[in-house]
Amino acid sequence: MTVEKAPRKRLSREARRRQLLDVAWQIMQTEGSEALTLARVGEAAGVSKPVVYDHFTTRHGLLAALYDDFDRRQSDLMEAAMNAAPMQLQQKAEILAACYVDCVMTEGREIPELISALSTSPELATVKRHYQLDYIARCQRWFAPFAGSNGIPEAGMWGLLGGADAIAGAVARGDVGQPEGEQAITAMVVAVVAGNRASGSA
Repeated sequence: MTVEKAPRKRLSREARRRQLLDVAWQIMQTEGSEALTLARVGEAAGVSKPVVYDHFTTRHGLLAALYDDFDRRQSDLMEAAMNAAPMQLQQKAEILAACYVDCVMTEGREIPELISALSTSPELATVKRHYQLDYIARCQRWFAPFAGSNGIPEAGMWGLLGGADAIAGAVARGDVGQPEGEQAITAMVVAVVAGNRASGSA
């Protein structure tokens, strides 16, 4: 299957970037990451190669932008789910666990390929660290009402993030069932938040 060439349109810079990312995702899904070059994206989007270079500069820049795009969409979904969850620690933790596992399960083939292609580039480290810090800040905000007066220490949040990554990865590989994985992440969240509350009140 090949990606059909899109007709050229006069778009705003933001709309053009969105179009180029959408075309890049389509190429990833139909042809794989090896086919993803700035020239290929420009051809499929119906624009000249300099237009694509202007938005992403390098192939690694394009790959990092795709990784960033995926994380932004997943973060928005998680934010909406957490904001809608009842104001109870257990239920908030269950929603967080379900969203985290769902995120990893929806990565499909494309995100592991992106990570592999970016594994030696500074762009990946920068993007991943940004979203790790953003995720930690969001969790601290979501669970602040249930934590002690000192909040949730970052060390505990880094531990939670690493544990959730490991468990969700095991679920995605089929090593652990999804219900068991979500229960384990839920228990970790409750332990970190409730444990800190107890230490803060001591």
